[in-house]
Amino acid sequence: MLKKARADFILERLTELYPETPTPLQHSDNFTLLVAVLLSAQCTDERVNKVTPALFAAADNPYDMQQLPLDTIYKIVRPCGLAPQKSKAISGLSKILVAQHNGEVPEDIDLLETLPGVGHKTASVVMSQGFGHPAFPVDTHIHRLAQRWGLTKGKNVTQTERDLKKLFKREYWNSLHLQIIFYGREFCSARGCDGRVCDICTTCYPNRKNPFVAKKP
Repeated sequence: MLKKARADFILERLTELYPETPTPLQHSDNFTLLVAVLLSAQCTDERVNKVTPALFAAADNPYDMQQLPLDTIYKIVRPCGLAPQKSKAISGLSKILVAQHNGEVPEDIDLLETLPGVGHKTASVVMSQGFGHPAFPVDTHIHRLAQRWGLTKGKNVTQTERDLKKLFKREYWNSLHLQIIFYGREFCSARGCDGRVCDICTTCYPNRKNPFVAKKP
């Protein structure tokens, strides 16, 4: 099966399985989404969703968040891991949003990436899930699956994002990156499938004999 045929099959299959793509992280606006995505780095969405209610009860906007003592933020977000960096980033970006953006999350990926703790993937999630602009956030999870399914040979998430954007039309980007995540968690996890188990893997590579080993980013 050629790459284009694999891409077409994957898109069709994922759309059948996941016609709706709700944002996994609980939030009420773009600020709470930004904070939740920042907290999700090297942490499960499930754990983030357990932590953010307490954090947003204390401060759900940058004006209130900048007033919270750093130690208070740290104690709340500690279960998410990397708490020293994440708490400083949340406090710092809140101050910048108030001082430079009238308390609003900027609708500009370049400006988002200048905020503390906000990398390209986090900014892309906010642009796609928050503002609705076409973006294809690629984390290590999507990177691994894209390699496993023969959609990219990229050695890093940057190259993988570039390859996926070439393969799929812009209109599918926002939903597709979530569909890939949903499918990976349910059917094609690192432990649950080695490239020879799930429906997508066996359809794309029916003759694969050995476990597939993805190149780490």
